[in-house]
Amino acid sequence: MKLLKTNSGVNGALTVPADKSISHRSIMFGAISQGRTTIHNFLRAEDCLSTIAVFKALGVTINEDGQDIIVEGAGFNQLQAPKERLDAGNSGTTLRLILGILAGQSFSSKIAGDTSLNRRPMERVMGPLREMGGKLSGSDGSEFPPIEVQGSHLSAITYEMPIASAQVKSAILFAALQAEGETTIIEKENSRNHTEEMIKQFGGKIVVEDKKITVPGRQQLIGQEVTVPGDISSAAFYLVAASLLPNSNLRLNHVGVNPTRTGILDVLTEMGANIQQLAYDPQNQAADLLIQSAVLKATTIGGEIIPRLIDELPIVALAATQANGTTVISNAQELKVKETNRIDATAQELNKLGAKIETTEDGLIIHGPTPLHGGVVNSHGDHRIGMMLQIAALLTEETVELHKPEAINISYPNFFSDLSLLIKEDA
Repeated sequence: MKLLKTNSGVNGALTVPADKSISHRSIMFGAISQGRTTIHNFLRAEDCLSTIAVFKALGVTINEDGQDIIVEGAGFNQLQAPKERLDAGNSGTTLRLILGILAGQSFSSKIAGDTSLNRRPMERVMGPLREMGGKLSGSDGSEFPPIEVQGSHLSAITYEMPIASAQVKSAILFAALQAEGETTIIEKENSRNHTEEMIKQFGGKIVVEDKKITVPGRQQLIGQEVTVPGDISSAAFYLVAASLLPNSNLRLNHVGVNPTRTGILDVLTEMGANIQQLAYDPQNQAADLLIQSAVLKATTIGGEIIPRLIDELPIVALAATQANGTTVISNAQELKVKETNRIDATAQELNKLGAKIETTEDGLIIHGPTPLHGGVVNSHGDHRIGMMLQIAALLTEETVELHKPEAINISYPNFFSDLSLLIKEDA
């Protein structure tokens, strides 16, 4: 498809889609808790709908009540053996996190996803779960889906995370809630903490001391009312667009600003972006974000900030192509095991449009500023690559054509229509 163009800035106000990470977890916690969970502002995108489908297949009653999602939870012990193989679609969050739940059940199950997800490594999750007594095996003895899980009795462990990964950590936490004894997780770097926060919200016990997390086993959670804030990962595309396009003045309403997710705000501010937080909502850790045009400068990105903006690095790379100087991104090898190898895909596609980006073993070197031009690009089936390329197209005078635009539906089905409301499209 031909991507949107503009002869002006990005202007107006917008409410971005609900947070994907919290939407996934709200279904999961509702399913394993006793009683009703009501979820307001749930993200109805393909990945999150995959999570609903999986839990329905496990016998959980999940209904819609107007705009709300109602989950009738019955606790860990009331999940039912699925009649067929569970389908996680394209959602790595669904598959990885649910392994921690399935590992402690009294039944066996098998879970897989689409072609892309079935190429993503799962040993990082299966390894610690096996240490807890879980019985998990990949396709033909590999670490790739389909994953077969024989439910078993789990025991607590102390686990030092070799990588900063919220998905791995969350899978262990779900297993720990069912295990015998007290599990301790020691993080390499602080990753997003939605699972820890929701354990507290659903009445569970958990102690977090910097990078050390302690969870007693055999817990029973209680259903809650959850309001999902806007997804800062979706907001990131507009943050960069408004920063780069002249004459922009944009307000994004009620965006989640959990400190474990706001690396994008810190990096863009360091680069010189003009971003303000307004109307802070402490209960839901959300705020309105006001963004105006700015001249950006290069920066260095690595170390402990990486887990706080891992999903936003492709759009950060685009921002860096327009910044003065050379931006270096390192310690981001986790990008290689996302929906696609995002290090290679980001460099490959932006270079087609005139960027000057070099790949490294764990990141990118981006030379700026470089004018971008039209061309034919590919999302590689990755929603974040696709949206990043649409923002890149706004910076060109010529037409940009995107192959596989449907990948964007995974997290943001209304992305193109929302963007069109904020720009004056060229004739």
